This record gives sequence, structure tokens and C-alpha cells, in this order.
Amino acid sequence: MTTSLPDVQLTSGAPFGVYVHVPFCLTRCGYCDFNTYTPAELGGVNPDAWLQVLASELELAAGMLGAPSAGTVFVGGGTPSLLGSVRLCALLDMVREHFPLAPDAEVTTEANPESTSPELFAALREAGYTRVSLGMQSVAPRVLATLDRVHSPGRAAAAAGEALAAGFEHVSLDLIYGTPGESDDDVQRSVDAVLATGVDHVSAYALTVEEGTALARRVRRGELAAPDDDVLAHRYELVDATLRAAGLDWYEVSNWSRRGGQCRHNLGYWNGGQWWGAGPGAHSFVGATRWWNVKHPNTYAQRLAEASLPVAGFEALQADALHTEEVMLRIRLREGLPFDLLDAVERERAEVAVADGLLTNEADRVVLTDRGRLLADGVVRALLG
Repeated sequence: MTTSLPDVQLTSGAPFGVYVHVPFCLTRCGYCDFNTYTPAELGGVNPDAWLQVLASELELAAGMLGAPSAGTVFVGGGTPSLLGSVRLCALLDMVREHFPLAPDAEVTTEANPESTSPELFAALREAGYTRVSLGMQSVAPRVLATLDRVHSPGRAAAAAGEALAAGFEHVSLDLIYGTPGESDDDVQRSVDAVLATGVDHVSAYALTVEEGTALARRVRRGELAAPDDDVLAHRYELVDATLRAAGLDWYEVSNWSRRGGQCRHNLGYWNGGQWWGAGPGAHSFVGATRWWNVKHPNTYAQRLAEASLPVAGFEALQADALHTEEVMLRIRLREGLPFDLLDAVERERAEVAVADGLLTNEADRVVLTDRGRLLADGVVRALLG
């Protein structure tokens, strides 16, 4: 059954970006619940055929929206670097063909360290990519083994160095903390390894045990302990203190950067921007409508072969839902949430959170304190009641 998307109109003045989801992975990490597929799960879909189908979605998207200029492009996954330089460059050309890029556009690709090389980074930089995000997770072999990561402990740092040498000014490394069996020393050594590379951006996420993953099955069987909230809070404080001492300041609860290194594409998400998500399982948000594509690459291809958008479902957000999301997302930012966006009751709740040491009131904006960042979800629930 095909889901018809209602007419959507871009909100004037809001930032617009393009997200492309690459669904390919060589192996599935035990903690990952993203919409990714190994070769055995694809049933004949290959990267070249997928690129042709992707071009069809981008053409339909541009026709629907009137081909607006994109300020950011983000190629995520999955493992985009498995496409190789020729396909990744062709992918960016396809985006440009349908969505003109702003002169200062930020163009990011995620990459797995094991599928990168100096030659790949050089080709991507030449093609117009401006930013690379690499998954490190940890430098501790036992942690990588528990997470089913296939790269060697030092490969992510080496890949970051190769990207910087290729001319990328903006390189990000991702960390995960709270893995069963991990020690404080494992986390400290991982953060130190990140800092030694000289990258300008770090993302650090607490391990989440997602239902349906291999990790969740191991926890359920008692093979691994579930992450402990107190340990996670301590590890977050360790990561934060080390990064800030080295000159990387937090700009979102899980993200730190040097000046100018913030991820503009993700800031668009957090600040109520709009984006078209292309690819299997990708989500989009335009105007007040959110929709998501069918997940499997085969179904995705079949829909586009029929010249219809591969939409699995959508929701038209009303004012109250939009307000809830705005509070949930913007409160996580270092710049905080404008006080006047809260209604009278929410302002009273915010004053209570200030008195409790969870928020500060800075120039008519409410901003999470260090303690408030540890309890960010609870702060949001308290504000919204």
C-alpha cells in the first residue's frame, strides 16, 4: 500500500538541509538499531542500483519543494564510506543537481575508520565535502569487542589524522561511554586519544540498550550487566571535564566543539529547521509535517520505480506538539531556550528548576547547568508538566 504525502510547504526563513541515509554495513554492531543492512540481508540490492533509485527520490523531492537552496547536507548511515569515493562524489553531485547548495554550505559524511583511506579523504575534499564524522567509540579493545566494532583501537585516530591532512578543517570523532566492562581509565584514554588528533568536534553518547539488538539479548540473558545510571553520570562528567579543559566547549548536551566546529546540520534539527531525508527509513520535516520512508531498500526501490514517494507514514504536528518538541530540543543547547517561548505555567516551573540548580536564567534564556545536563530529560518533563 502506498502512503500519500499531503502537500507540504517550506516555512519561510527556516534553515533547510538534505539528509541522505546510506543503508549499507559490512556487519551489524551489537548495540545498533539503525536502519542498516548487511550484504546477506539485501536480497540483490547493490550500491550502484541504490544510487540510481536515490536520484529518483531527490528529483521528486525537488519538484515538490521547488528546489530550495540547501545550507547543509549530511550523508549518514549505515556506513557511507563503504560506497567509496566515486559513489560518494556522485551522490553529492546528485544532491547539487536537485538542490542548489548555499555558497557556505556544510557537507558532512559519516565514515567507518576501517573503510577510509588518505585517497578517499582527498577525493571527498576535492568534491566539496567540508566535514567528516568518524566513529571511534573507544580505544579499549575489550570495549570495542563488547560493542562488536570491527576497527582496531588506533584506526579511528589515524583516520582522523588522514582527514585533517587531506584539508578537512572540520572532523568529528564519536565516543560511547558506559559499555559493560568499561573502566574510568578506558574512558579517559579514549578521550585523551581524541584530543591528541586535534579534531574540532566530539560527540559522546551514553550506551543505550535498544530492544531487538544483540546487546539487549545479551543483557537479558545475564551475560552483560545493564548500564548503571550513576556510572553513566560519572563518565559523562569525566568526558565533559577533560574536553572543556582542552578547549572544546559543550554546545549541546552530547556534543562539544572548538569555536566554529559546531555541526550546523544537527543544529538545524535542534533549532526547528527543515530537512528532506532521502533513502530507506529516512525521516523528513517540512512545514509542520514529519514523514518517514519505508525501511527496506527493496521496498524503497519498488515505490520509486512506480514514480511515487517511498513514504511509510506521516504526521501533521499541531501547535502543542510543535511547542513540546521545541522545548525538548532547544533546552539541550548551550544557548538555551528563550524564556518568552514558555507559557506562564512553564515559566513558573522554570523558576523552580532555577532554584533547584538545574537551570540558569541568562539574558532571558533558560540554560541547563552542569547538573541539569545530567538530568536533561527530567528537566524537560518538569517544564512541560
